[in-house]
This record gives sequence, structure tokens and C-alpha cells, in this order.
Amino acid sequence: MSQHYHHLFATHLALPVKYLPVLLAVFAAASSWAADPKAGASPGLQYSFVPQDYGVPLKNVADVAADSKNNVYLIVRGDPPILVFSPEGKLINSWGKGLIAGPHGIYIDDHDNVFCVDNKDNVVLKFTTAGKLLMTLGTRGVATDSGAINRSFKTVKRGSGPFNIPTKVATSKSGEIFVSDGYGNARVHRFSADGKLIKSWGEPGTGPGQFNLPHGIAVDDNDNVYVADRENERIQVFDIEGNLKRIWPNICRPCAIFIHKGNVYVAELGRRLYVDNVLFTPNGEGPWARVRIFNPEGVELARLGEVESWKPGNFFAPHGLCVDKDDNLYVAEVIWPANESPAPKDLHPSLQKFRRR
Repeated sequence: MSQHYHHLFATHLALPVKYLPVLLAVFAAASSWAADPKAGASPGLQYSFVPQDYGVPLKNVADVAADSKNNVYLIVRGDPPILVFSPEGKLINSWGKGLIAGPHGIYIDDHDNVFCVDNKDNVVLKFTTAGKLLMTLGTRGVATDSGAINRSFKTVKRGSGPFNIPTKVATSKSGEIFVSDGYGNARVHRFSADGKLIKSWGEPGTGPGQFNLPHGIAVDDNDNVYVADRENERIQVFDIEGNLKRIWPNICRPCAIFIHKGNVYVAELGRRLYVDNVLFTPNGEGPWARVRIFNPEGVELARLGEVESWKPGNFFAPHGLCVDKDDNLYVAEVIWPANESPAPKDLHPSLQKFRRR
């Protein structure tokens, strides 16, 4: 047994016998993943974890974005919902109190407009970097009729208009706005830069062009629209008119997509199981949560994240990510759902920074 996995095994030797089947499954899965020749970053695209003290408690960070000055904007499940940090990790601003009921997604365009997704009030909001509201997409407090019951993506019966629990927003180079929608819908909505709905596409299902929780979205410089089709475990790529171009399979529950210098960064939730506040994977299936980087053709260039997902530099529940102008990668995580037990004391922070080597 390697020193790495001996440590993993020894960490839980004192656990009750009931954990043994789960732990054995985890160990078997970890061994198989370690044998993957593609594991770890490729020589040409490597990132190093950068420890940072942000000076304030960061619990559940739903998403992250960076402006033209490399200031880092977090949308958090708290009030105020927007926290702004300098590149060095110093809190320099906060705003949005009372404006965002369900903080879920954040995106900053090339003109430093800040777009925020409120998945409780079913709106997408456009702000200045100082927090001045410029535009609202959707009708606050009104969900469109997709047939969904109790806000569950598993019950969506049909695609509907904007919005029913939207998830993420992105813009094209021309300024058009694209929204993935979402937990209560199965659609992508395309808006003009001034907020007029141009078209929507998508229906619930598992077939090509259908969605089962579209959770993230990004648009590249060639107007290709990438959608994180989370529970179908794939990324679907469309042209700007909604015509399906290709499908990337075997993406384990993708939550977020970010495109930087042509490369596609993907946050994958992986599969998780909780047993008395201890994190395992179910049935040894794996993989653990991770970030993978692809070229535009879907060829994997690098991956970050290892088995011991609670440790710094690894991932517990990566929910959002971005890359700043200096190639620094930020990963936001929903560290511990609000209704669960307190997080382990040694669990890493809910925002992690990685510097490209």
C-alpha cells in the first residue's frame, strides 16, 4: 500500500465497523483512479494551490468571478451576498443586501458588468462593480410553468420561458446574454444585450439537445454555447441559434464552465455520500469532485483534485469557477449544505486559489 493510501486508510481506522464496507469501496475506487494515466496536470498546463487568508468566514460560496483588475467577486449564501476581494485576498467591498434572495451564479463580462443569478426570486440581475442595479431579467418572484413540483428538477415536464430556478449566466463577445435554467426548467435562454428575449431552447430528457438540470453555461469567442447538463453527466455544445454541434460525455455531474484563452474549465461535483458526517463515495463508483481543463475539441489537458477531498487543494463540492487575467484559477464551493451537520474542522476553505506554473 502506498504511503498516500496508507494515510487515507489510517485516517479512518478508529471509525466504527459499520463504516468498513464504505471505506473498502472508497479504497478500491481510489486505487483505480490512481492508475489512470491521465490523472494529474499535464506538463504544459499545471496549477499550484495558493493558501490565502480572506479575513472573514467563507461558508458556502456559490460562485466566483473576476473583473478587469483581477478583483475577485464572490456570490455567497449570506447577507450581503456579494463580497469583493483584492487579488491579494483583502476584502475591499460588499453589496447586494436585500437584492438577491437566492444567490447562485455570478459572471463578469468584458466591460465589468456584473451579472448575478437569483434562483429563489427567478431573476438575473445586472450590476455595476459598485453594486448599482442596471437591469433585471425575468419577473421577480414569478416562476414560469414547466410543470415542476416543489422546485425539483426531477419533476420538470416541459421547457418553459424565463425563469424557473435559473442557475448561471454568461455573455457572448457581442454582449448577448445566455442563461441556463435550471432546477425548475430544462432550457437555455438567449437575450439581446438590452435584455430582450431572442429565443429559448431545450426540453427535459436524456436525448441530444435535451437537459436534465442545465447548471452552468459559457460562450466562447466563436459563439459556441457550452451547457453543463449536470444530471445527464455531459456537456452539450450548441451554436448561437441553439443547434446542437457536439456532446462531451463522461463529465461527472458538471456544475460550472469557464472559458479562458480558448480552454474550457469544468467543475465536476463527482458523487458523494455522507455517513454520520463523514464523506465517502457511494459504492466505490467515483470519481471524486474535481476540476478538469479541456481544449475546444474536448481533449483533456489537465485535472485538479484528488481523493482526500476535504484537504486544501482538493475539492468537496465545486460549484463555480473562474480564471482571472493573470491565469489564476479560483474555485468556489458549497462546502456544507445548510441542513447538514457542521463541517469537519479540517475541511478546506470554500474558496480556493490556484496559480498557473
